[in-house]
Amino acid sequence: MNRSLSLAQRKEWRKMHESKKQALLDFNEAKLGLFIHWGAYSNPAGIWKGKKIPGLGEWIMFNAEITRKEYKALCRDFNPVDFDAEKWVLFAKKAGMKYVVAMPKHHDGFAMYDSKVTGYNVVDMTSFGRDPMKEIYESCQKHNIRFAIYYSHATDWMDGGDAGVSDYMKKNPKRKRTWPANTWDPSPVDYKKYLEKKAKPQIKELLKNFPDMQEIWFDVPQWMTREQSFDFYKLVYDIQPNCLVSSRIGNNFGDFWTPGDNKIPSGNTSKGLYWETPGTLNNTWGFKSYDTDWKSEIELIYWITEITSKGGNYLLNVGPTAAGIFPEESIMQLKAIGGWMKINGEAVYGTGKWLVNHEGPTRLNIKGTRNRETKGFDAKFTSSDFWFSAKNNAIYITSLKWPEKDQVLIKSLKRLSMVEKNKVTSVKMLGCSKKLQWEMCKDGLFVSLPSTKPNPFGYVLKIVF
Repeated sequence: MNRSLSLAQRKEWRKMHESKKQALLDFNEAKLGLFIHWGAYSNPAGIWKGKKIPGLGEWIMFNAEITRKEYKALCRDFNPVDFDAEKWVLFAKKAGMKYVVAMPKHHDGFAMYDSKVTGYNVVDMTSFGRDPMKEIYESCQKHNIRFAIYYSHATDWMDGGDAGVSDYMKKNPKRKRTWPANTWDPSPVDYKKYLEKKAKPQIKELLKNFPDMQEIWFDVPQWMTREQSFDFYKLVYDIQPNCLVSSRIGNNFGDFWTPGDNKIPSGNTSKGLYWETPGTLNNTWGFKSYDTDWKSEIELIYWITEITSKGGNYLLNVGPTAAGIFPEESIMQLKAIGGWMKINGEAVYGTGKWLVNHEGPTRLNIKGTRNRETKGFDAKFTSSDFWFSAKNNAIYITSLKWPEKDQVLIKSLKRLSMVEKNKVTSVKMLGCSKKLQWEMCKDGLFVSLPSTKPNPFGYVLKIVF
């Protein structure tokens, strides 16, 4: 692990990381957050010079090979006149989300805040002239939502040289690598100079501007050295020692693991780490006008349930329009999530893994954003599918389909010892006041369900010891 660093540095990283135990516990108990991909790339909305550009909306500069001069002109036209930070934060709060990860800089390098490091920012370059990050931060403070940021530290198509590719190639000459560097109109800046003169100063700026951040989401560190990743980690720690750092800082220096975009780890691949899956509401992150493949309510509830049962967090993204508003479909999705969480959030917040995460025939393995886009989501949940989470003296059992005969047998409960079985005091359904009939038998837990259905699909049982 990190062998190029001195023993003293390795010990220093371990000490810094272990000092964040409470911050990690608080992070994991929150479970559900809102990701926001929003920048000048929302203006073209996936279309450049009349052509639909394949790929993610926020990657249009890369995928359409837009020159730096042309992209700056695009940035100058950015004018989100309908932006209202408080509306955004309230959408998150009503959806049951406990934190917001906003985006002061993506790979296009355009600062979505009032940066004093460079004039390439939303305040100095646009007629909008406001600091969206400051407004989101203040709204989060007002509504008791934790604030966090995404910052593309390793890749910057405007000012970031070649993203460290040439330095990597010097050490690995037989490996040909260019992604994700700007190769069509590269900036003449040396990569190390970019890190020292732009990336690090902006991180310092953000840490000082926005105290008490929950986390920083770094990204795309493919060609960063271990020393460079360590320097960013220590920079964050020195200013905000409780601020968590994502694994995408690079070289195993993160405080928590991100399995991949729209990916859920299988089995025990999380290896005891705290983790967070970033997910989309359609198939892109930044707004793309023609991506209308919106996830259904049942699909989103499945993601929350599956991730919770494996002990992780779900960071669900909205890509606002260039005008600064959430797409109507996204608003409907967030409201649906909020309705489910209002009844069943007890089975999500603050819970951990139980002995098993799932019982039943349905097996899904969504291997990322592209996989979901091409294969869709066609899960046929059965009344024999159950997901488990646990907290204090309770086990929660989530079903996504109501049985035809209003009776279920949950076989995994036979794993309990006889002493544990004898300590079960009640079986309740969240959102339902009616007393349930139940029996702990040799084959598991048998429950007769009421006729009242608190959810449009499925239910959550609470087993109290």
